[in-house]
Amino acid sequence: MKVAVIGTGYVGLVSGTCFSVFGADVTCVDLDLEKVDKLRRKISPIYENGLDDLISNQVDANRLHFTTDLKSAVQGADAIFIAVGTPPMADDGRADLTFVYQVARDIAKAITGYTVIVTKSTVPVGTAREIKKIISTENPDADFEVCSNPEFLREGAAIQDFMNPDRVVIGLDTHRAQKILKNLYQPLLYKDVPIIFTTPESAEIAKYASNAFLATKITFINEIANLCEKTNANVDDVSVAMGLDARIGSKFLRAGPGYGGSCFPKDAVALTQTGQHHNAPQTIIEAVVKTNNYRQHAMAERIIVMCNGDVRGKKIGILGVAFKPKTDDVRDSPAIVIIQNLQKMGARISANDPAAQEQATKILNDIDWRDNAYDVAQDADAVVVVTEWDDYKTIDLKRLGSTMKSKNLADFRNIYDANNARELGFNYISIGRM
Repeated sequence: MKVAVIGTGYVGLVSGTCFSVFGADVTCVDLDLEKVDKLRRKISPIYENGLDDLISNQVDANRLHFTTDLKSAVQGADAIFIAVGTPPMADDGRADLTFVYQVARDIAKAITGYTVIVTKSTVPVGTAREIKKIISTENPDADFEVCSNPEFLREGAAIQDFMNPDRVVIGLDTHRAQKILKNLYQPLLYKDVPIIFTTPESAEIAKYASNAFLATKITFINEIANLCEKTNANVDDVSVAMGLDARIGSKFLRAGPGYGGSCFPKDAVALTQTGQHHNAPQTIIEAVVKTNNYRQHAMAERIIVMCNGDVRGKKIGILGVAFKPKTDDVRDSPAIVIIQNLQKMGARISANDPAAQEQATKILNDIDWRDNAYDVAQDADAVVVVTEWDDYKTIDLKRLGSTMKSKNLADFRNIYDANNARELGFNYISIGRM
């Protein structure tokens, strides 16, 4: 099969590369000439475990190609995947579909023969129908279908998620389009991966509903953690007890400083906006968004209280700025909010992150970046664990504390034993534990 993927961001690059592993002849398109040039040289622009090697192997096998020429990529393609960004609108958080619709217009002018056009981008319900209208208007003679095939990739495990997914969701209207996409996903059918064929509208909502539900689960356990702190309970024990119920499950029940990343924050807000637009308010998700935003700011307040109510001129060491480990993504990361709030209160920040320093420097100013946790802790008035990288789980706390000015340790991921930390002389706080 000949496949074109428009957009080489996180979703497009991973999807295109993995489709080539499935055996398709894939061309990925991007307007950024510098990015395309790097990809042609087998250099990945994103941090994702295993992706560099996979790109290199597929380029060498002549199954994966990169270009800035959309027309040549889509002509004769069996399937075209739209994987461009849908960032939140500045005014109300609605998904901005400018790039999606422009790509639709460009595709309309270039397609030849029967083509299945698929949205991989996360888009509000009704977008597939709108794309169909756009293409029909631009090219009335075009022979095509528009489908929705949302991605469910976790940053840091995206290749595994694509090659061995829990499910594949495809929204379409005709058996003709279904035949093409079943052929493309044939390797997963051999593995008995559930492939759900539904309407485009159901597929579009399924993506938002999934992310919003996971965001809700995180926010729920964070509120339970607040209750545990007031009642001498332990949120880790509560999470285990809840998670053993098969109806609930253990995943996403880790208390912390709030959710972040490229998906949960924007998708939760976009779902609330969609609900308002269709007069079906999503009040639970509205509360989740509000609560999570408050929590990230509240984490900075906990640090200030730990430092006797004043951080002016004090050095605060931050361990981890990515929104989670195994990624360099700092979008809506709790660490960014915490650092910016502390800086507003006069704190000096030293920080370390195994992967996200380059991305963080695009957002943060006046950070003293250090090579490891021990350098971060040198002469610090407090050290704060925000991202649970494996590097931090094996820290020698005795050594860490020996160089600190004041032994204040805020563990926002509950990776250390509280009793051990206190026996070593730390003023130790964590989440949902006394």
